[in-house]
Amino acid sequence: MPRPRTPRGRGIRVRPPLPGDRRWGNPVAARHLRALSSPERTTRPPRGEDDVTPDLSRLRVRERRSYLARTVREAVRPARLLLVVKTALAVGLAWTIAPHMPGVTEEYPYYAPLGALVSMYPTLMGSMRSSLQTLFGLATGIGLAALIVLTVGPTWWTIPLVVGLGVLVSGTGWFGVGKEYVPMAALFVLIIGGQNADDYSLGYLAQMGVGIVIGLVVNLLFAPAPLIGSAEARVEEFRRQLAGHLHDIGSAVSESWPPETAQWADDAAALAETTADLRAALAEADESVRYNPRARRRHAGTAHIHDQLSTLDRIAHLIRDIADATADTIWERPAAMPLDPALPEPLSAACHAVADVIAEDDPASSAAHRRRAEAARAIRLLLEKVDDRTFDVRSSMGPGVLTAMHLRRILILSGERLDDEDE
Repeated sequence: MPRPRTPRGRGIRVRPPLPGDRRWGNPVAARHLRALSSPERTTRPPRGEDDVTPDLSRLRVRERRSYLARTVREAVRPARLLLVVKTALAVGLAWTIAPHMPGVTEEYPYYAPLGALVSMYPTLMGSMRSSLQTLFGLATGIGLAALIVLTVGPTWWTIPLVVGLGVLVSGTGWFGVGKEYVPMAALFVLIIGGQNADDYSLGYLAQMGVGIVIGLVVNLLFAPAPLIGSAEARVEEFRRQLAGHLHDIGSAVSESWPPETAQWADDAAALAETTADLRAALAEADESVRYNPRARRRHAGTAHIHDQLSTLDRIAHLIRDIADATADTIWERPAAMPLDPALPEPLSAACHAVADVIAEDDPASSAAHRRRAEAARAIRLLLEKVDDRTFDVRSSMGPGVLTAMHLRRILILSGERLDDEDE
């Protein structure tokens, strides 16, 4: 949830902070802000990045608790629990059916449950693909072992040789998840099969096939629900997260100077990792639709979610750029640009207004249109202040200019979401 913000009013005239102004913490901080705005500044900031960073030990504990809670929630999701039940059912059925297989295959019933286990994936497409790749890997490994059996036989040097060949072949990328079974099958045939390598190979491959078929049937009868809903919910949560980051930046530059916390900068830096996780989740959602009868009944599609994520990814890049430029100025990093003392208040107001637009659930509502108008007005006021100060101080460089440009671009990108919903 976005942190509470300082109330804002319309038409507030912005004045430069005075040396004793309490908004800026203390006179020393106010002098530091004026020093940052001066091209000839030579003094170091009175407070460094290490001084404004919260207690690192408490932050690490909080992050670990959050990670633990997130992993536990992931493990007990309904889709995951359904996979648990289906896997247990398929393994039990495979173990029950395997001893009744004809011929020598009945002597190797323990491979059927293994086949059922390897065929179980959260999506039907994933199950079919992994099953075929596993059978392909097994057949290749058995074929390599057969070459040894039919020629020199298993010896102290042929067994390592065939295992090495299996590892080499499995690295081609042809086998997918079945690559591990290439050297494994070759090793098992030579060591466990021994003199009965032909019977063992047949039983091994047949029972694995039986288990895989049972697993596919169970997965088809109890088809998993498409993951589109959960992926869309995560994308919506990411949108609210972006709004929260922009609110944090707006609060950081207006409440005190230098800001009391650096967490907002760390959170903004983690946006790229969040985007990558969302793309992986969306790819899994796409796969969950393929060959899924439940998805066909619902006429499910993910094109609109891809469009939303693409737009949010572009917004995330802009927010990260704003956060980096602001952090550079705050902690006087090598890439730092001076911040004019008249800009923090309109800059903060524009950040908050644009964040409200990003967080809007219904972009077509009257409230959303009103927030867009307020955000456009806040950006215009920021641009006017930037233009005025550019003329006064004879400098057009600074985080205020970059932030104004990026906020305007974010507002335009947020409007694309409204156009998509109208279509």
